[in-house]
Amino acid sequence: MEKIKVAVNGYGVIGKRVADAVMLQPDMELIGVCDVATDWRMKVANTRDIPMYAFSYGAAEKMREAGITVTGILDDLLKQVDIVVDCAPKKYGAQNAERYRLAGVKFIVQGGESHNTTGHSFVAEANYETAIGRTSTRVVSCNTTSIVRTLTALKRAGLLKSARGTLLRRATDPWESHLNGIMNTLVPEKEIPSHQGPDAQSVDPELDVVTAAVKVPETLSHLHYWTVRLTRPASKEEVLNAFKTSSRIALIRYEDGLSANNSVKELMLDLGRPHGDMYEVAVWEDMLKVEGDELFYAYLVDNQAIVVPENIDAIRALTKGESSAGNSIATTDKVLFIHPEFFLNPYLV
Repeated sequence: MEKIKVAVNGYGVIGKRVADAVMLQPDMELIGVCDVATDWRMKVANTRDIPMYAFSYGAAEKMREAGITVTGILDDLLKQVDIVVDCAPKKYGAQNAERYRLAGVKFIVQGGESHNTTGHSFVAEANYETAIGRTSTRVVSCNTTSIVRTLTALKRAGLLKSARGTLLRRATDPWESHLNGIMNTLVPEKEIPSHQGPDAQSVDPELDVVTAAVKVPETLSHLHYWTVRLTRPASKEEVLNAFKTSSRIALIRYEDGLSANNSVKELMLDLGRPHGDMYEVAVWEDMLKVEGDELFYAYLVDNQAIVVPENIDAIRALTKGESSAGNSIATTDKVLFIHPEFFLNPYLV
């Protein structure tokens, strides 16, 4: 079987993780990564023999001066691939889109870009089939991905009527917290709904969802609180069973000592996850409560990792590498060791 030839443009927080995930897939080949930076990240890529390309000739010259081995520029890379995953900083993906179109290469942008950049927004469990064969798609943000995953699970079970959520958002990514962020304050987003609710509707227009968001002085993850109106009175067991239909929702428990985001991060490190990454949405099982037709729950979102498997599935959908969402998700989950029970590895059972 001929492998899907993949490029990653932007080797930062998301890009390096997507590149690593691509290299693990049995049906994909990472042809190269591209960036403009000259820092330690590019030098690490060199040590791993990942072909490094520069965005432009000017960037290539600066990278070589910094001791980075450069194979070529972005245009050279695009000539060799079937698809490019754009992980450049916010707004640059939209600018790069025209370059990909001119090169005749399928492309994926991230959630920092607008829905209009591609006309399609993607979450594998919700709308994989609608992306098959498209020229481009947008993998939605980390928070939006979690919203669509959890609400889609409730919708599949016929339980979802409407949802209202409050998001406590990390201030910045951990690696750059020395550059920007907030300290000793909370910053509420002025607009209600915050952008995540309408963004979720770009994936599934049927969702009745409203969000509000607050930026908080920490960097490890996002925390969501949700109140959901169910279609009928239900039991806690019914709700948990609905969440269990998603392989990318994991239930965590206070009784296991997992009472805060830092302990969950430590768990990921103890499990040997690369970078301590958590690809799943971690829902507190023993906090979740159902009162008649009202559901209350909270969960954690790893802002650096949750979209990685979505990008992998989007690659297969756009290139027609796999026509079945279930098959693609199963392959991605197995390779990245994604599963809904952190204390059981089903691939070794």
